[in-house]
Amino acid sequence: MSARFAIGIDLGTTNCVLAWVPLEEQSPQAQILPIPQLVDRGTVEARNSLPSFTYLATDAEAQNGACDLPWCPGADYAVGELARRQSADNPDRTVGAAKSWLCHGGVDRNSRILPWQAPEGNPQISPVDASQRYLEHLVEAWDAEHPDDSIENQHVVLTVPASFDPAARELTRAAAIKAGLPESIVLLEEPQAAVYAWLQQMGDEWRNILSAGETLLVCDVGGGTTDLTLVEVSDEDGNLVLQRRAVGDHLLVGGDNMDAALAWHAASLFEQKKIQLDPWQSVSLWHSCRTAKEALLAEKGPRSQTVSVLGRGSRLIGGTVSVKLEREQAAELLINGFLPDAAVSDQPVRNVQTGFQEMGLPWEQDTGITRHIADFLTRHGDGSAVRPTWVLFNGGVFRSDRLRQRLLEVMQGWFDEDAVALLDGTHDLDNAVALGAAFYGWTRENGDIRIRGGSPRSWYVGIETSGLAIPGAPRPLRGLCVVPQGMEEGTECDVPSADIGLIVGQPARFRFFGSTVRTEDEPGALLPSCSSDELVETNSLETELQTEDEAGAGGASGFSSVPVRFQSRVTELGVLELWCVSTKDDRRWKLEFDVRESE
Repeated sequence: MSARFAIGIDLGTTNCVLAWVPLEEQSPQAQILPIPQLVDRGTVEARNSLPSFTYLATDAEAQNGACDLPWCPGADYAVGELARRQSADNPDRTVGAAKSWLCHGGVDRNSRILPWQAPEGNPQISPVDASQRYLEHLVEAWDAEHPDDSIENQHVVLTVPASFDPAARELTRAAAIKAGLPESIVLLEEPQAAVYAWLQQMGDEWRNILSAGETLLVCDVGGGTTDLTLVEVSDEDGNLVLQRRAVGDHLLVGGDNMDAALAWHAASLFEQKKIQLDPWQSVSLWHSCRTAKEALLAEKGPRSQTVSVLGRGSRLIGGTVSVKLEREQAAELLINGFLPDAAVSDQPVRNVQTGFQEMGLPWEQDTGITRHIADFLTRHGDGSAVRPTWVLFNGGVFRSDRLRQRLLEVMQGWFDEDAVALLDGTHDLDNAVALGAAFYGWTRENGDIRIRGGSPRSWYVGIETSGLAIPGAPRPLRGLCVVPQGMEEGTECDVPSADIGLIVGQPARFRFFGSTVRTEDEPGALLPSCSSDELVETNSLETELQTEDEAGAGGASGFSSVPVRFQSRVTELGVLELWCVSTKDDRRWKLEFDVRESE
């Protein structure tokens, strides 16, 4: 069955959204699919977004049908609005921020680790499982609304942060396929999706707004992350084209940090009332402050907002404790803490405070988003900071006009006469990523404008140097560039180099590194060391490659070193494939990130 729709899915840290557009439509305007979900026990309503929360029900709740949906009777979990509400009352059974865990290479993302540090005996699921559950819900919602056009037969575009490495992209794809999305699914970077949403809204008028030589900064601050991307406008044979120039690192600072800051402030107010919150009350307060923040920062929000948590202990049996947050106090706390005045030469503060740290998500130490932006523009400039002509805001944080205006003022103060201008329009900050993804799906079929990007990073493999062994000292690694920044999806290249010894027949560790700042390296460029600050190590692969006997007759012949050279390929999904090709015979080995769930 041929596809009739382009579907865009924003798998967000705090909310998921699905948008769609008919492929035959000539002037496409993507629409949002209302998503039926539990908003209370036994109550199903359709909402424009699906909160990215999973509530793991008790046995009694599952038996009583507390999590039942029309298409899923007998469920032992709930996703969406009901789960989000449970995050305040039952944080030890509620999974949030699964997307942030999905890109955290310091944990096994296929293991049942969420809710993080839940009490012993409580159920837990993996970050991949949580992502799969959100996507399954979206699949069911679409198929229920379009029974003759199942989602597996449509053109589906799923968005990911620009900073996701190949391992996180592959994990996202694996979750999507398990959820019932088509094998042909396309991954699109979220900042690019936001630009596509703006292009859709502007129609042909965008060419009268942007000019050749200008630079657009996409600043996307969502619930859990800050994502930065630079897009250049150039002239090609009289036509304007858009080219992604750079992407930022994966910065775990965003709306969740703001909620935590408000919770810290609220906790001090509780202390003034002689109320000491226990750890799970503190988590509950954090989730309660999310709602308070959104209300207080709204354009016509209240002057104050009450936040409450369930009481604990004999003196507070069955009761709640509450404090009141003031609008102006909250606004000043968030502005000074997250959008402080800064110079364009400033860098984020990364001081190590103690020798021991609790394991968890690698949150940024410096919450000053303005300093992260300044550092990003400086690192990607040619001797001086990049001067963006335009800035496009995206993400739920910027629903607040006050926060948008503050960040714009700080950036305009960096560049004297070249003030940064806001790329405005009827930009829907809640739904822009999904709307833009759907429009991108339409452009792929109809040959309209496309933002050129390719690989957001240069990629390197670690090559162990030869030399005399020294007790206790590992041999240094050199970095061989196998994918240059900007290498287009669906392309491949031979990597020129001397013969490299590939270990086969015994377990070996293969190490990969990425760089967003080494933009001039070509395939075959050999760096003297992998310890440079310009390189960041991503997931290593530990595997045993088969020898010729193992691949054929099955008899092991011991390990050996096979001289090889590399062929690299960036798939249509933006996933790196590295082939090791023997220079002595016709043998080939493919290296992949070890991200699939064990059988």
